[in-house]
Amino acid sequence: MTQQINTQLFAFTKQFTDSAFKAQALALKGLETVAELQLKALEQQAKVSAEFVAEALETRDANGLRGLWEKGTSLSRDNAERAVAVSQEVLAITQKTAESLNALVQEQRQAANDAVAAPIAAAKKAAK
Repeated sequence: MTQQINTQLFAFTKQFTDSAFKAQALALKGLETVAELQLKALEQQAKVSAEFVAEALETRDANGLRGLWEKGTSLSRDNAERAVAVSQEVLAITQKTAESLNALVQEQRQAANDAVAAPIAAAKKAAK
C-alpha cells in the first residue's frame, strides 16, 4: 500500500514539475518576444529623434524653424502611432502566452483527473 502511494506521489510530483517547467518556458518566451519588440521600437525612436535633433541644430533661419515645427509634429504623430502598434503587438503576444498557459493548465487538470480515476477503476475491477 505504501509503495503504491509513493509511486503515485512520485508520478504526480514529476508531472507537476514538468508542467511548471513548461509554464516557465512559455512565460520566458513571451517575455523575450515582448522585450525584443520594445527594444526595436526604442531603437527606431532614438534614431528618428537623433536625426531630428541634428536637423534642429543645423537650423539657422525662420523658414528652417517653420519646417522644423512641421517635422516635429509629424515625428510626434509617427512616434505615437509606433507606440500604439507596439502596444497592440505586446497585447497579442501576452494573450497568446496566456492561452498557451491555460492549455497547459487544462492538460495538467486532465492528467490529474486521469491519475485519480485509474486506481479507482482498477479497484472496482478487482472488487468484481
